[in-house]
Amino acid sequence: MQAQVLDDMDLEREKGITIKSHAIQINYPYKGEQYVLNLIDTPGHVDFSYEVSRALAACEGALLLVDASQGIQAQTISNLYLAIDNNLEIIPVINKIDMDGAMIPEVTDQIVDLIGCKPEEILHASGKSGIGIFEILTAIIERIPAPKGDPNAPLQALIFDSVFNSFRGIIIYYRIMNGTITRGQKVKFIATGQEYDATEIGVLKLGMEAKNHVGCGDVGYIITGIKNAKEVKVGDTLTSSGSMAARINGFEEVKPMVFAGIFPVETDAFEELRDCMEKLQLNDASLTFELETSQALGFSEKKKIPPTPVTLGVVSFVETVVSFFCASIFFIFC
Repeated sequence: MQAQVLDDMDLEREKGITIKSHAIQINYPYKGEQYVLNLIDTPGHVDFSYEVSRALAACEGALLLVDASQGIQAQTISNLYLAIDNNLEIIPVINKIDMDGAMIPEVTDQIVDLIGCKPEEILHASGKSGIGIFEILTAIIERIPAPKGDPNAPLQALIFDSVFNSFRGIIIYYRIMNGTITRGQKVKFIATGQEYDATEIGVLKLGMEAKNHVGCGDVGYIITGIKNAKEVKVGDTLTSSGSMAARINGFEEVKPMVFAGIFPVETDAFEELRDCMEKLQLNDASLTFELETSQALGFSEKKKIPPTPVTLGVVSFVETVVSFFCASIFFIFC
């Protein structure tokens, strides 16, 4: 298996960073029982914080990864507060402990001062060499609570991400809060009221793995054949057709920090530009845009985006600061 297996963007693999969140489900045996862990790998840098905030609403706990050679950073504190505001269980981890410049005692004191934990509660790990990985998985099972939810209740699933596939349409990623979803079931998007058949559903392993049934607490995907990007909104609630289920309180809308006016060279290419912007918005929900006109340049889309990404070198296991985890215990709630 190659390194950075969850990072599928060329820039991510080239620079060794995580820019876009990635979800994965793994089966893990522990003390004679089989556990299902739904994990979401998120970026650590503050410039990608919207990717982090979108994962928060779908999780019960978080790993706070701190670089042993750098200690607490500004983004460490920023992402930690986001996790605390969402009532997540925090597991502190000192990463890169095998580096020559590792300052384990100093970083331990920093973490204790920051979150008030005991030194023995802090795990030590190295994403490069694999040190401490089993201890981390054990801590996830023992310290992060299983997802709450009623599998017999009407379907409630939080949409936390989506991507556009030119052959299959929009692929939606969700976390089921209540109920279950089955293949062929008619589902409804609460924000738009539109209803579609669940043509394909499944869970996210190293790739998409189709299933006939996805249970309460799981993170999965759904394909309904939607081609229009306007009909899918990240943060919306997915429910059963005819259900009176309430909308889930998702996450806050992003606050634009950078603005750009984009005009096509030819005015008749405006609709094509708009279509491309809508598809881009599916992959990056932090982007918003609106129509503007110019007497000199014609029609354009006014683009609003978060701060320009800053590239930094990080580790291959998850990310330097925070990666959020949704720990699912299969035999209890699914």
